[in-house]
Amino acid sequence: MNNLELQKHANDVRKGIVTAVHSAKAGHPGGSLSAADVYTYLYFEEMNIDPANPDKEDRDRFVLSKGHTAPGLYSTLANRGFFPVEDLKTLRKLGSYLQGHPCIHIPGVDMSSGSLGQGISAAAGMAMGGKLDNRDFRVYALLGDGEIEEGQVWEAAMFAGFRKLDNLCVIVDNNNLQIDGPIDQVCSPYPIDKKFEAFNFHVINCDAHNFDELRAAFQEARQTKGMPTCIVVHSLKGKGVSFMENSVDWHGKAPNDEEYAVAMADLEKIGAELEKAGEA
Repeated sequence: MNNLELQKHANDVRKGIVTAVHSAKAGHPGGSLSAADVYTYLYFEEMNIDPANPDKEDRDRFVLSKGHTAPGLYSTLANRGFFPVEDLKTLRKLGSYLQGHPCIHIPGVDMSSGSLGQGISAAAGMAMGGKLDNRDFRVYALLGDGEIEEGQVWEAAMFAGFRKLDNLCVIVDNNNLQIDGPIDQVCSPYPIDKKFEAFNFHVINCDAHNFDELRAAFQEARQTKGMPTCIVVHSLKGKGVSFMENSVDWHGKAPNDEEYAVAMADLEKIGAELEKAGEA
């Protein structure tokens, strides 16, 4: 898939995020938007998955360790064909299967998550299970940069590095903001790359919003043998929505009707520019 097609899919994912959170009147748009390009690359190009057969045994696995950004995962799954895009409007509604954190009964979701720090442990377990069973699937886990202040993350990293889980790829969404403010002012996890290297990870830094860099990073991760990989993706919280970008205020609140209209206008403008680029 070429970069323009990926950019269009990512823009649709962002529209779904904003629509879902606005409809729910609650949720976490900032970190969902910052990871939208990563989600898009994983589900539209990188991972071995099949929306028509979401539980196939040889599929690649994905764990959303920062589970509160479920709107990003849900929108990606919907746009990839795992369930109807229209269902995004039921986010957090009574009786909806799309609740505030991912649940394993949702088509395409491999792990119920939400309690920060735990997802990477589950992902390491999946990767170890694949090794023990001589399976060739890969496991991807997306963590928040604030989340890696959790001690359990480093216990899992120690295990994964020691067990040489080269079928595990950890992605850290480094948007530099958590709910209380900049991560380096709350409880700095920097330098992120050096910490993972100390736990015997192969580490790659890249731009979270550049598909050439994402492609190169994931290809390098796939080719790395004898150790797990950590890709630190440097992102912009709230990416794509003018008033949400790099604003901690949009970590965990929903836009009102007026703000929703502005957000969708921003994304429609991006979509129009992408269409124009495709015609050139």
